Amino acid sequence: MCWAALPSWLYGLLLLVSGALGIWVAGEAEQLLGRKDAAPIVIDEIVGILLTYYAVPVSLLPVGLGFLLFRLFDITKPWPRLELLPGGWGIMLDDVLAGLLAQSCLRLFLVGWGD
Repeated sequence: MCWAALPSWLYGLLLLVSGALGIWVAGEAEQLLGRKDAAPIVIDEIVGILLTYYAVPVSLLPVGLGFLLFRLFDITKPWPRLELLPGGWGIMLDDVLAGLLAQSCLRLFLVGWGD
């Protein structure tokens, strides 16, 4: 079963649990790897992109645009610079912010598009 088929409340609950777990996992991985936000740590990207798609219709336009918007915000790291927070908090929260911004822009686009 894919996450998109889940009821919104369950998808949201799984996002919250994944985000909380991700803070711990990313912090531990950072210590083990000895580098800040090391490339092998990807749970932050997963939570961020899943947040982008929360309660968004599944079709080519929203999925493609959501991905592009998430990557834009993930790469540009808009204010506030949450990646500066210590440990797993910084690793996770900058991608959560990117996901929230991407979802907001995606929703505005979809309202204007009429989807």
